[in-house]
Amino acid sequence: MEKYIFRGQVIWAQVDANQHMRHSAYADFAAQARVELLEQVGLSAKVFQKLMLGPILLREELVYYKEVNLSEKISVTCEMTRCKADASRWSIRSELFREDGIKAAVIQVDGAWMDVVKRKMTGLEGELLELFMSAPKSKDFIIE
Repeated sequence: MEKYIFRGQVIWAQVDANQHMRHSAYADFAAQARVELLEQVGLSAKVFQKLMLGPILLREELVYYKEVNLSEKISVTCEMTRCKADASRWSIRSELFREDGIKAAVIQVDGAWMDVVKRKMTGLEGELLELFMSAPKSKDFIIE
């Protein structure tokens, strides 16, 4: 699978006092892109609820390059950059582009899976592992 691309539009609630997209909206768009990427590979919120698993973030880094304005249409790419063999830890990079094609930000997250009953991190097995590993991977992808 090639890079996943989420498309959206900046709304009034995502704009700050400087009249451009507020800092946390970049993270929100990247989070939505990750959720939709997981759904695309067959790992929907319903699947996680049934299995009592959920993704957690251990680190999130945002690098801002250009402003994004109200009502502007954006594209957010999503690809896995690193993963342990059992998918217990993973990293996903998103790049946010303005409608003119200019890269506005890069969002890198490190995450893991949590067993929500035991409240402990866990890996994935069988079909879940296969589905997750089918996610798009960067050219510099590393499996650990």
